[in-house]
Amino acid sequence: MDCCKRLLAELAKPEADRDGIVPLALWSSALLAYARCFGENGLVADDVQNLPLQGAVTTFHEWVLGERDKLTEQPADPFEAAKIGAALTPSGHNERRVEGIAVFSTSRVLIDGTGVRQLGGLASELAKRTAGKAQKQQDSVLSDTQQLDIDSLYESPPLPTEPPSAGDMP
Repeated sequence: MDCCKRLLAELAKPEADRDGIVPLALWSSALLAYARCFGENGLVADDVQNLPLQGAVTTFHEWVLGERDKLTEQPADPFEAAKIGAALTPSGHNERRVEGIAVFSTSRVLIDGTGVRQLGGLASELAKRTAGKAQKQQDSVLSDTQQLDIDSLYESPPLPTEPPSAGDMP
């Protein structure tokens, strides 16, 4: 959701004032963060289908996951990342010919503000659903933990408060 908010703010700037890489980076981050929620033991398609949202929510969700896949997977065909089209003289001209070519790089495609708002709204609703599931799990863990021997819990080493440094990792 944060990436979508930042991206909308970036898209609101005049194009001349925008750093072209920032919207692309924010959109890529939003796609990755959204899709990450659907991993093992995470959200499932039914969670999306059961949201109180109108429109083709499931279709949009599937499109977002497809865009993430395009972003993260190496194409089998190295030319798949770009499309080349012929620029023709307008129909109705006496002489029909190729005027030039246009190269479209799929890695530079950025969705518009409407799509960003849709992704942000979808992520917001799914965050609420995830929070509800997490609360149930937390309540269950608390109940189980309250059944443990209190003395052994106090004797256990405390959890680290900082992530391990690179030197501590295997």
